[in-house]
Parts: sequence; C-alpha cells; structure tokens
Amino acid sequence: MTTLDNLLKLVGTPRDGALLRFSLGSEYLKAGEAAQAAVQFRAAVEKDPKYSAAWKLLGKSLAEAGQAEAALAAYREGIAVAEAKGDLQAAKEMKVFARRLERDAAGGKDSGAVS
Repeated sequence: MTTLDNLLKLVGTPRDGALLRFSLGSEYLKAGEAAQAAVQFRAAVEKDPKYSAAWKLLGKSLAEAGQAEAALAAYREGIAVAEAKGDLQAAKEMKVFARRLERDAAGGKDSGAVS
C-alpha cells in the first residue's frame, strides 16, 4: 500500500483537514498528477485559508496543469495571506513564481528559467 493510498483512507474521517489535503496534494504532485494535486491543495486552503504553503503549491500545481491564469490568482491570494501572517519567505517565493507566469504569458519566455 502506498502513502497516497494510506492518506486517501483518511478523507472524510475526523482527520480530514488542511494538513491531510496538503499531504495528498504533495503526493499527487510527486506522482506527476498536477490536476489532482490542485484539487487537494484547493481543499486545503478552503479548510485553512491562511495556509500559505498550500497556496504556494496550489499555484504550482495549477501552473503544471496548464492553468496559468488560475495559478496566478492562487499565487496572488497566497502572497496576500503570507504577508498578512508574516510568512515573508513564502510570499517572496510566490512573487517570483507569479512573475515568471506573467512573463511567460507576455511571450518573454526565458529558456534558462527554473521552476
């Protein structure tokens, strides 16, 4: 049984919270399933709107799933959340990722960029 299977067993139980959904999203991202990861990260931020790490990975998973506009919206919300709670490193990282998406959308792709 995989980690993902074990985590999925907890969905809908009293342990189903933001951390569980964050963990599920992380496992889906590792498995290359960005769209499924985004569903879980969205659930995490619905359960805890101040979970800046979940906002960051929601943006990442949406970007990997080809949903650049939704990813930008997630990053912007995550930046506001992170700054409000003093999580400046997460805010800084999300600003970098958002700028890359904005640049890419404007056609200024930099082949040397690492995401």
